[in-house]
Amino acid sequence: MRNVLVVLSGPSGVGKGTIAKQLVERNKDISLSISCTTRKPRDGEVDGREYFFIEKEKFLSKIETDGFLEFSNHFENYYGTPKDFVLDKLVKNDVLLEIDVNGGLNVKKSYPDAVLIMITPPSIEELEKRLIKRNTESIEKIKLRMQRIDYELEKSNLYDYTVVNDDLGKAIEEVEQIINKEKNIDN
Repeated sequence: MRNVLVVLSGPSGVGKGTIAKQLVERNKDISLSISCTTRKPRDGEVDGREYFFIEKEKFLSKIETDGFLEFSNHFENYYGTPKDFVLDKLVKNDVLLEIDVNGGLNVKKSYPDAVLIMITPPSIEELEKRLIKRNTESIEKIKLRMQRIDYELEKSNLYDYTVVNDDLGKAIEEVEQIINKEKNIDN
């Protein structure tokens, strides 16, 4: 059996974070990847737990030396998946990345054995209800997130698997089944 690099992507509010957290809690053989960022830590965030917080110069140097599986720039801050961290973890465990669609596709380019899983909502209306119900953002911000959904879902055909999160327990089990199937595929 091999260890697999699994990428979970999908629209905001679809449940990627909850699925990832449950997978890691239920499976000792799955590690959650930690991204690097140049943004400052928020209250309660710890370096090496939520992110590796690094200076912009160090981030740019890692880009130059091919140190990321993927990276992007959002609102003047860089975010990236450190290649050495993931590859070191893969020696012992499966590694789970929870990143956006573009990041997932970039991981696949730099690490073709990565398994891409798109998490989708049962419907657009249900997703909007979930975003409103979690009460963490303004209606304006929710509308902006909703505008991006079509773009993200259009990319699902580029992913290896699609899991509809209409029942959380069922979605977690489906992702676990995919991981177990992929672990048993010979390269």
